[in-house]
Amino acid sequence: MTTLEAKLEAAREDLADRDGVLVAFSGGVDSSVVAALAHDALGEDAVACTAKSETLPEAELEDAKRVADEIGVRHEVVAFSELESDDFVENDDDRCYHCRTMRLGEMLETAREFGIETVCDGTNADDPGAGHRPGLQAVEELEVHSPLLAHDITKGEVREIADRYDLSVADKPSMACLSSRIPTGLEVTEERLTRVEHAEALLRQWGFDQFRVRDHDGLARIEVAPDELERALTREFAETVREELSELGFDHITLDLHGYRTGSVSPESETEPETDGTRDGDEPLVEDVFAADSRSRSDD
Repeated sequence: MTTLEAKLEAAREDLADRDGVLVAFSGGVDSSVVAALAHDALGEDAVACTAKSETLPEAELEDAKRVADEIGVRHEVVAFSELESDDFVENDDDRCYHCRTMRLGEMLETAREFGIETVCDGTNADDPGAGHRPGLQAVEELEVHSPLLAHDITKGEVREIADRYDLSVADKPSMACLSSRIPTGLEVTEERLTRVEHAEALLRQWGFDQFRVRDHDGLARIEVAPDELERALTREFAETVREELSELGFDHITLDLHGYRTGSVSPESETEPETDGTRDGDEPLVEDVFAADSRSRSDD
């Protein structure tokens, strides 16, 4: 038996010993693997639950429904609003703590309604070492069970397990909630969340795979993966994205030549919004040179 197989067997036995579990389910690879393991171990006594709010893109909700169907697990959707919390809206260093507390609170309440005592999440063994992670404090305080962490299953192993289950999200990039696109200290509002969601939907529609649109109070900072950057460095893309994002309410449009980096609007020590463990910090913006060029020509 390989090390990974031993971990898998231990995780399944752990879940099978419970009367039932409710999995906090985003449709990402971590929570999908936990849901698949729980379904294996408990069958109909396993429930995947997705919390719908303003910070969850509609496309991600649809993806979660699709992946739950792939797994065959019962899927429930509950609705709540982080914007009802002044602490969350304030968007300080502990925004993810407030968010996770509210989101997991919804999971615990739903579990009680179903007569389920155990709520699980997708925290993996790599997450605690990935910098300042206030969301993990909420997991601990609310006594949510993290089977991947408990059985030392790393992110790489999570993807391998997802492959074994033939899950379509095995190679899916990490996707943080929309509030991670708003710089710390700038209030989280429905208007900002909505325009970010629509802007990122356009980039997805245009064929980009790994990207973020950061909202710096009306200035859109676009990040794309380094291997996709060349496609963005064209006049055609610049003119198209400027026109489309301006219609969404952005005053200025920029392209970050550093490329996609997780948590790049957060404090240097904070990597909570996403989970690949890179060191993040604010970076200089790139001027919208095409817009400036256009203004110069019109002023001649």
